[in-house]
Amino acid sequence: MNCLIIDDESAARAIVEQLCKNEGSLQVIEQFSNAIQAIKYLNQNEIDLIFLDIHMPDFTGFDLIQTLKNPPRIILTTSDEKFAIDAFEYDCIVDYLVKPITLPRFIKAVEKAKKFKFNTAQNASPSNGEAKEEDKQLYINIDRRLIKIEIPSINVVEAKGDYILIKTQDKNYTVHSTLKKIEEKLPNDLFLKVHRSYIINLKRIVDIEDNSVLIEKDVIPVSRSNRSELMKRLNLL
Repeated sequence: MNCLIIDDESAARAIVEQLCKNEGSLQVIEQFSNAIQAIKYLNQNEIDLIFLDIHMPDFTGFDLIQTLKNPPRIILTTSDEKFAIDAFEYDCIVDYLVKPITLPRFIKAVEKAKKFKFNTAQNASPSNGEAKEEDKQLYINIDRRLIKIEIPSINVVEAKGDYILIKTQDKNYTVHSTLKKIEEKLPNDLFLKVHRSYIINLKRIVDIEDNSVLIEKDVIPVSRSNRSELMKRLNLL
């Protein structure tokens, strides 16, 4: 299995790497000293297993898990036993190793990972039709910090060259990304791309006139090709 090691302590990463070598079936692809770097890698690469420290500066192991849309199998590594109950609230977590980690206990955790199957309910919609809590949140990278945005608070997303402007009810954020990339992260039932440069929150529409919509104080153009889809999505009387 391909695996990552994420831990802010270099000595701890070296120990887990050696344990992986001793176990024999694991290949360490990358190591990271902070969660933000790891998230960037995981958004572009598929990994079978992560050895993840809980306590890291600024962004904890649990924060990382909540950020990932489809997390791989995860074995937590920590010197603190008190988070064991919290850990098993996450379907992707296979085991919980307390430092210092022994080889027999490590091998046992890896065997669990090999046999582990995700709960089929993990990717299913909740029975009450509401989105899961983590699906209501989006993390954006601003000055090497990950900032959480509540997705329903987003009014408009506007493309500006190599950047996008995310306008929320409280604040605006400029992010180095593309409109296509953020469109994939937003729920289809709430957001619609109405123009090549704009995605809008349908629930934030105040008024529609001709080929434009009013959201808060912003007048957003609607292209001819997207107007019919917009009208279909509205609850017209």
